[in-house]
Amino acid sequence: MTTRQLSEFGNFKCFKSRCSFRSLTTLSALAACAAALAVTPTARAQSCVGDLNGDRIVNGSDLGILLGQWEQVGTGDLDGNGVVDGADLGIMLGAWGPCAVTVPSWATLVEAMPDPAVVTDSTLRAAIIASGLPWRVRDTATQMEMLVVPAGTFTMGCTASNQYGCYSNENPTHWVILTQAFYMGRYEVTQGQWVAKMGSNPSAFQGYSDSASRPVERVSWDTIQGYLSVTGMRLPSEAEWEYACRAGTTTAFHSMPGYPNGTNDHNQVGTIAWYSSNSGSQTHAVGGKAANALGLHDMSGNVSEWVNDWYDGSYYSVSPSANPLGPVSGSSRVLRGGAWAGMSSVRSSYRNGYAPSLSTVSDLGFRVARAP
Repeated sequence: MTTRQLSEFGNFKCFKSRCSFRSLTTLSALAACAAALAVTPTARAQSCVGDLNGDRIVNGSDLGILLGQWEQVGTGDLDGNGVVDGADLGIMLGAWGPCAVTVPSWATLVEAMPDPAVVTDSTLRAAIIASGLPWRVRDTATQMEMLVVPAGTFTMGCTASNQYGCYSNENPTHWVILTQAFYMGRYEVTQGQWVAKMGSNPSAFQGYSDSASRPVERVSWDTIQGYLSVTGMRLPSEAEWEYACRAGTTTAFHSMPGYPNGTNDHNQVGTIAWYSSNSGSQTHAVGGKAANALGLHDMSGNVSEWVNDWYDGSYYSVSPSANPLGPVSGSSRVLRGGAWAGMSSVRSSYRNGYAPSLSTVSDLGFRVARAP
């Protein structure tokens, strides 16, 4: 539609995102105007006026609530005149679509709403939208791409594959709730991103044409703290990491093309991971394998990822359900995700721990997280 296009349906008029009512006599007129709004490329409302069910989308569900309260007092009385009527309907249609998102102060907006071609699960898309945060942003200072991970619950711990069982430190499985949404790096931190802030490159696999896009490795947990201090980032907690990795799945490996609910079939791992069978004994440029259901790449394989928690093999027996942060002390820090040299370690529930000072291993890297 052009900026001058005007659709008239009897006494019911729509122009761009505004509707006026002389009278409302047919639902067909309402449907016609809703259709016109759906195809008109207008700016979204700057609030959630009209979102009666709290899912941060003004759509048919909210319309049904409003019409069910017609000529009564109710939540559909958007203009506060004491009755649900045509004026309220006009307000709702003017705000039709996703509610405005709040872009973090440190971020540059890339994509407000989750791309259905990437976040294919409708439940995950709804959770992302309900967070009120944009799905895809760049950290302005580093230009690092980050994706929002909505708050939620999951079962943490052992999921065996058809070839590899779980280790004792992956049990018992336990219910976890994460009460706050957070952002996570879409990719592992690369050599180029590390050098841009730290000046030198510790990685073993440098000197290749694509080295800048390969994950930085041979970095200790201790050394990473300097990078985090410079950038304002943080490491995810172990619970945040597994929740983001699983992205709604309950299987050994997260979702992938042909397996939208994940799989326990180890023969499919090559679709999502660089690991011992396909890596050629080296790292590879980030993002070369299929993403999970949130759009995160290389959560399995390429490099093992340091997380913030101290490591304790029996911690799952005493872990709190809400926002677990790991033991209060220890001698090792947790690593997750497996690496180019791994086999059983690329399962979603695999966990291990190394001394935080260890920096001589060429398959240890990290990805960043950040609060909104």
